[in-house]
Amino acid sequence: MRSLTTELTDLIRSKPVEQEDLVAAAHFVLDTVACVIGGQTSTPGRMLLEWFQNAGRDPGRNAFLASGLAHILEIDDLHRDSVTHPGCVVVPLAWHLAEQQGASGREFLTAVLYGYEAGTRVGMSVGPSHYKAWHNTSTCGPFGATMAAATLLKLDQEQTVWALGNAGTQSCGLWQFLPDKAMSKHLHTAHAAEAGFTAASLAAHGFTGADHILEGEQGFFRALCPDPEPDVLVGEPDAPWQLRRTSMKPWPCCRHTHPALDAALELHHLINGEKPISVDIQTYQVAIDVCNQPSPDTLYAAKFSLQHCVNAALSDGKVGFESFDTSQRDRLAVFSKNTTLSVTPEFNDAFPQRWGATVTTTLPSGKVISAVRKDCKGDPESPLLPSEIIKKAQMVMGQDGQKKGSMELIKKILDLPQAPKMPRFPLHATGEQNECA
Repeated sequence: MRSLTTELTDLIRSKPVEQEDLVAAAHFVLDTVACVIGGQTSTPGRMLLEWFQNAGRDPGRNAFLASGLAHILEIDDLHRDSVTHPGCVVVPLAWHLAEQQGASGREFLTAVLYGYEAGTRVGMSVGPSHYKAWHNTSTCGPFGATMAAATLLKLDQEQTVWALGNAGTQSCGLWQFLPDKAMSKHLHTAHAAEAGFTAASLAAHGFTGADHILEGEQGFFRALCPDPEPDVLVGEPDAPWQLRRTSMKPWPCCRHTHPALDAALELHHLINGEKPISVDIQTYQVAIDVCNQPSPDTLYAAKFSLQHCVNAALSDGKVGFESFDTSQRDRLAVFSKNTTLSVTPEFNDAFPQRWGATVTTTLPSGKVISAVRKDCKGDPESPLLPSEIIKKAQMVMGQDGQKKGSMELIKKILDLPQAPKMPRFPLHATGEQNECA
């Protein structure tokens, strides 16, 4: 009987790659690279860089660093149906391997498409209960990274299935970092990327992996998924690439806050500077499970606080990196404490395919106003424009867009569909940063 990993490999490799798919992939690559560069200035980013000075120099170890950095600022991409962040896991490893292999831009971007497809399809198949304990990006990410690596290493069918088996046995990543306020979330993405390299490169040397790693009696689904949906893994073979169904974040905080945040931004323009007496947020259960933090006491906790994010948007009409520091948490604390959360069946039933919220605020005048969002800005239904993607990249990289190096890097990435050879990754172990020669 053919294994699910065999069927998944066949599905992915049979899908046509059109020019528009490559262009879309280049935009997601730009988004991820910007997150890598921006992540270097954070406290965990500096720790990773310091640690890395004594680390190895193979593509897996390079990807470990870059993938950890890419997820730190909480502004990297998000695939709704799988609840995964595919870019931070797939792109760094694929780039480092493509550079090593002398691959063309088209070969690299095709590997990115393949990686997004494998990781998100596994993510869609794990079922809703998996997410309660396991971080999907960490558990499903190795499959995506491995598929990208297997493509660039030109593994055959049997080797690719072995590689995916090697990936699945390395799946891990628990949510306990969130209540304990630990940094482990960045380790999740870093490990997932490096695991992909390990899995694929070992398979290239004949190191076998379990064919039935997903559906086997002692496999991934049985061990980690109380309610798996294995049919989803290879369903809709003619659907667009899952990369085309992936969302880009415009705001640097947990994506579960974004529907309510977007609604709050609309209300900001209607309250005319009044300070709300109360705020009510109606959304889906997972958003509350992950982001119910009325009194966030750290920068990272504020990024996972529905209360703080919504009140920042209501007050300021924007949410940026500066919105989560100590002064802003203190300023908004009283409003966050007067904010209530509840579950609405409409939003709950639509999740994870749609992430929605309603925000209602009562003003001192007695006026009550509401705004509804059934999708977020940056979702496929409301995508960022190419100009907005470029502007975001400039902002995340900490540059004003007028600096020659910034624009040269952006142009090189967007030109990757036609590039005969991959440029250097803009972060190298030697300490050379923001280089794309």
